[in-house]
Amino acid sequence: MPESPRLAPGDPAPPFTLPDADGGQVSLSDFRDRRVLLYAYPAAMTPGCTTQACDFRDNLADLDAAGYVVLGLSPDPPAKLAAFRDTHQLTFPLLSDVDRAVLTAYGAYGEKRLYGKAVVGVIRSTFVIDEQGTIERALYGVKATGHVAKIRRDLDV
Repeated sequence: MPESPRLAPGDPAPPFTLPDADGGQVSLSDFRDRRVLLYAYPAAMTPGCTTQACDFRDNLADLDAAGYVVLGLSPDPPAKLAAFRDTHQLTFPLLSDVDRAVLTAYGAYGEKRLYGKAVVGVIRSTFVIDEQGTIERALYGVKATGHVAKIRRDLDV
């Protein structure tokens, strides 16, 4: 599989409208007046993804106060996202991209290394999108543990 093109600062953020955990539609344009932290993760209910989601949850008040909206993005169907949200008391939208079109548009789906082997899947990534819908930062291949703390340091939050 060819690698998805990667986004860089200054690129327009690919627009999207996706179902959330309750089946409602969420669009990037819904947040035009806020900065968005869109993070892509491989699968709800897995250890690394749970760690990362709970880190975002635990830091949400500070991120919100600094003007950021957090959105989680995975290929999981809405029902699995709802169970993930409810199990871990996640209080930010989790978006379902079952056909992986948005993940691909953001360069967060493609070939990656997993335990030393090349596999195709979600590349754990985070995108900082400004109020006008422009990519400020595109971080690929991030680690689940410690990532939110790094983002906070980098964004001075």
